Amino acid sequence: MRTFTTFDELITANGEVLGTGDWVEITQERVDRFAEATGDHQWIHVDVEQAKAGPFGGTIAHGYLTLSLIPWLGQSIFAFETPGAKLNYGVNKVRFPHPVLVGRRIRLTVTLAEVTELPSGYQATLKHVIEIDGEDKPAAVAETVVLLLP
Repeated sequence: MRTFTTFDELITANGEVLGTGDWVEITQERVDRFAEATGDHQWIHVDVEQAKAGPFGGTIAHGYLTLSLIPWLGQSIFAFETPGAKLNYGVNKVRFPHPVLVGRRIRLTVTLAEVTELPSGYQATLKHVIEIDGEDKPAAVAETVVLLLP
């Protein structure tokens, strides 16, 4: 686990791969709970029987479910414990190259892609790649931005 306690540590790590987390299984229960929370009950996600005959041979995780797991998956890889507030500023780019079938395992690799000094503090751009066990293409690739205020 990589923990940043100073802005100097953050600047020094600019461009570094911060690490790769553990494998986590995507369960139907997690997909169903996400469907309830978002109102997205498309059969490809929640109807196990119909999805068996669908294009992937089973239910798949919502792309946004996969994306929403980034903070949880990332907490075992790195932490910003710099002084002051830490604000989620947004997402620059998101792609879902390969669906995640329920029952498959995923894991996250995080790279500190860029650190920029701002008048109000620092902006950290992080590249996240969520891979699927046994697949060549990742489930998701996302670039997130965090503001770190002194």
